[in-house]
Amino acid sequence: MTDEELIWRISGGSGDGIASTSQNFAKALMRSGLNVFTHRHYPSRIRGGHTYTEIRAAADPVDSRGDGYNFLLALGDSFARNPQEGAVYGNEEIKPLSENLDELREGGVIVYDEGLLDPSEIPNFDERAEENDWHVFPLDLRGLARDMGREVMRNTAGVGATCALIGMDLEHVEDLMRDAMPEKILDPNLEILETAYDQVREEYDVDGVDVSVPTGEHEETQLLMSGSDAISYGAIDEGCRFIAGYPMTPWTEVFTIMTQNLPELGGISEQVEDEIAAAALAVGASHAGVKAMSGSSGGGFALMSEPLGLAEMTETPLVLVEAMRAGPSTGMPTKPEQSDLEHVLYTSQGDSQRVVLAPGTVEEAYEQSRIAFRLAYEYQIPTILLYDQKLGGELKNVPKSHFDREPNPTLGKTLTEEELAEQPHSADGKFHRFQHDVEDGVTPRSIPGQKGGRFLATGNEHDPTGHISESPDNRVAQIDRRTQKLEAIRADLDTEDTSSYAGPDDAEYGILTFGSQQGTVEEAVGRLNEAGVSVKSLGVSDMLPFATEEVEAFIESVDEVLVVEMTASGQFRGLVQKNLGRYGEKLSSLLKYNGNPFEPAEVVDGFEAAIIEGDGDASDHQTTFVPAAGD
Repeated sequence: MTDEELIWRISGGSGDGIASTSQNFAKALMRSGLNVFTHRHYPSRIRGGHTYTEIRAAADPVDSRGDGYNFLLALGDSFARNPQEGAVYGNEEIKPLSENLDELREGGVIVYDEGLLDPSEIPNFDERAEENDWHVFPLDLRGLARDMGREVMRNTAGVGATCALIGMDLEHVEDLMRDAMPEKILDPNLEILETAYDQVREEYDVDGVDVSVPTGEHEETQLLMSGSDAISYGAIDEGCRFIAGYPMTPWTEVFTIMTQNLPELGGISEQVEDEIAAAALAVGASHAGVKAMSGSSGGGFALMSEPLGLAEMTETPLVLVEAMRAGPSTGMPTKPEQSDLEHVLYTSQGDSQRVVLAPGTVEEAYEQSRIAFRLAYEYQIPTILLYDQKLGGELKNVPKSHFDREPNPTLGKTLTEEELAEQPHSADGKFHRFQHDVEDGVTPRSIPGQKGGRFLATGNEHDPTGHISESPDNRVAQIDRRTQKLEAIRADLDTEDTSSYAGPDDAEYGILTFGSQQGTVEEAVGRLNEAGVSVKSLGVSDMLPFATEEVEAFIESVDEVLVVEMTASGQFRGLVQKNLGRYGEKLSSLLKYNGNPFEPAEVVDGFEAAIIEGDGDASDHQTTFVPAAGD
């Protein structure tokens, strides 16, 4: 889809209200009947630094960012550190305009705030505008805002100018403003919105603009949600009532949403001194009989290794979320990457047992958040939701009916006091919490305070009552029993719809991916098939226990497979080959790790270069091709 869509980019500085303005405009487009998908790019600063948000809007469903964009609203950076070209970060004042030109499509629109931006500072700006047939509209948005109220309202003026140029009625924007703004600032904002709209319509020939807003209609009520929203609401609907955490981008969004909602539901949120304490508190809360979660991003999750291992050894149900970002160390805190996969799979001590799910869409984030809690509490095992800054922060519309599901507050295989009386106990009255011979490896669980439910919980290997034991026979029995859970969980997951397919069943070629690149890959598959290339895709969510049989059947059904992921080391391809090593000669990789997610065209071009042409030349994009082992 490249023609009948609006891809609107608003740029400015961090702190200039770019995120809130774009979110409200996305809602207005959604309420007008369109499907929307947002992509956010921002620096790791509190204030200042070039940031932008894209909104892709179309009548048809959209599940990915687009290829470039066709409308730029450049507001300037109110907090630029240094306007000098020779400064460490360059001339930051001009970046909201200068750094957004390369991806603007031919025939695109530029509206820039001439109160802050001077295009004469950009080499060859006029020549580029003419060559690309850009429609350029300088507007003194800052001056207009100052004259009518406050400078911050230049964002509102920019939205008004946008609506005038793309032929969008102001009704839905005004309705949103009435819903969100207090009366004190509502009237001046409505006035500046309409003034900017009228000014553009009166002063410019808008009929000559090539970009217009599409028209569409929704059959049911839509919600605008991010992956962070979906994970949080899935946790709440599955009965989570405790969260502990420490802020770290981008996991903070889940922590914030849960913190805002849990008190109204009788739950508790605790911000603690570090991530070790956060995970330990969640383990303790779950041990006490509450559905609990914690989480972090890469560096913080590293600190959770010890309490994660404790939860595995004590078989305490727990859900952790890990929001990947570019690393190692602090890395690029606000940029997406998928290179924490191996970290999440293998951190901890010894032969550990855990579940790792990596949802690929907002819808899957909700569904798999609920699955994560169900598996954790039914099988008494830590379950980790692995996602990234892209999925956590991007917004898309989802039908409200998708979330019309029954809540599940149950704690899994937890015994009543009557049932406990029938369970085996030692002579001193201790409950055999860690019995050897049980179905699916899951032992019945008691909650502290229950009569007849007393046992010991320790991080050491232990006998059925929890007493420390180094008996070889006991060690083998306990390890085998805990490992048995993963076999049962794999069979359980086979009944869930956690994978995503696109393309014809009998396709000649395949693309494998995981996590947030799923929608982008599926759009690329659609384009390739339209161009006559027979290809299908599989988006995998079950990282551990791995969906071995499903992935094997997919690889077997095609001649070659391209593995698409945002890592430099091909970690997902490595996981596939760890489980299905005999197919190594069928697998090649398309990698991207520059801090930006794939665009559909990059996947299309990378596939054609790697698989169809066989030369692996993807030099037009910042992507890397790694051939199959036998090439």
